[in-house]
Amino acid sequence: MRVVLDTNCLLVVVPKKSSFRWIYDALLAGELEWVVTTEILAEYEELLARFYSADYADLILKVLVNLPNVIKINPISFNWLLIDRDPDDNKFVDAYVASNADVIITNDHHFKILKSIPFPAVNCIKLVDFKF
Repeated sequence: MRVVLDTNCLLVVVPKKSSFRWIYDALLAGELEWVVTTEILAEYEELLARFYSADYADLILKVLVNLPNVIKINPISFNWLLIDRDPDDNKFVDAYVASNADVIITNDHHFKILKSIPFPAVNCIKLVDFKF
């Protein structure tokens, strides 16, 4: 399964004691494909450093850029601009479309607008609902 993980969910899946750690472990085991772009990685790094530490952010980023099942899409050839309320979230939609991902995992309410947009169809689910 190919996923795009919003940063708010990344912050929850990487801690070892998280009930959602199984998602990160599945990535490490090669059971998931995870889609990133340079922009997404930069946001991951910024927020991991803010919430945890710069060293922890560096560690996670090194893992992500070196795993063969982390799909790096650069550059994005088309920006869909589907989320008006928080345009910064569009990088996740663009990565989803460009990579033909199966799902965006997010707890961000700004993504709800995507349900009303017929094209491109974007499958978004909350972290708690993710199963594979």
